[in-house]
Amino acid sequence: MLNLILIVVLICLVTIGLVFVIDRFLPQKVKPVLIILFGILSIYLGFKIYDSINAPIEFNKVRNERFSKVINKLKDIRDSQEAYKTVNGKYAGNFESLIKFIDTGNYTITTQRDSSFMRYDRVYQIEMQQDTIIIDTLGTVKVKDSLFGADDRYKTMMDVPYAQNDEKFEMNADIIDKSGYKAPVFEAKVKKNVVLYDQPEDLVEKENAHQSVEEVNGTEIKVGSLTDVSTNGNWPPVYDRKKIN
Repeated sequence: MLNLILIVVLICLVTIGLVFVIDRFLPQKVKPVLIILFGILSIYLGFKIYDSINAPIEFNKVRNERFSKVINKLKDIRDSQEAYKTVNGKYAGNFESLIKFIDTGNYTITTQRDSSFMRYDRVYQIEMQQDTIIIDTLGTVKVKDSLFGADDRYKTMMDVPYAQNDEKFEMNADIIDKSGYKAPVFEAKVKKNVVLYDQPEDLVEKENAHQSVEEVNGTEIKVGSLTDVSTNGNWPPVYDRKKIN
């Protein structure tokens, strides 16, 4: 913004200077030509000033709309992966397995209740009450119905919105060691450049350099991690309040 103000002030000073020179020192017959040229130059500079102000505004609008749709897909991937892990104890390593699971997988519906029974205690040599939890299986429900209902958008969850060349999300799963515990992890991601392929290079470069709690940090939009036990995304909370279908 400071640079823009300096440019406007400089243009105003140059304009005043040119008007003074034309009026005081140039022949009368040359003035109309210079006035026309100066008018064209003024229009050009005015356009450049407008573009310098409007370009970041338009970029932010495009970025927010595109990022919202990308993040909504990443949330679907995360929900599907969490369902897969609930049933299989690990995450799916590819979209083919994940989509097949959604098509055919079932959740087991259970309920639990407190109960107790009497057991002979050898230390006290008497019958003592033991508390326990009884888990009853009530039935099953289809994963697809639970996550997506009648919507079949999960079949294209691997497709990156707005991608110019039909790029897909990169997704991997692994088992990592965390303090002696074998923990399943997954990560799905896409580079910002893929989503913002048609935007000004300087603004995309600035976007890739973001490191702020209010921005999608780094060069990628992603969910999950292959190095930490986390299913969080790298986007700020504002995108969790949006829902763009």
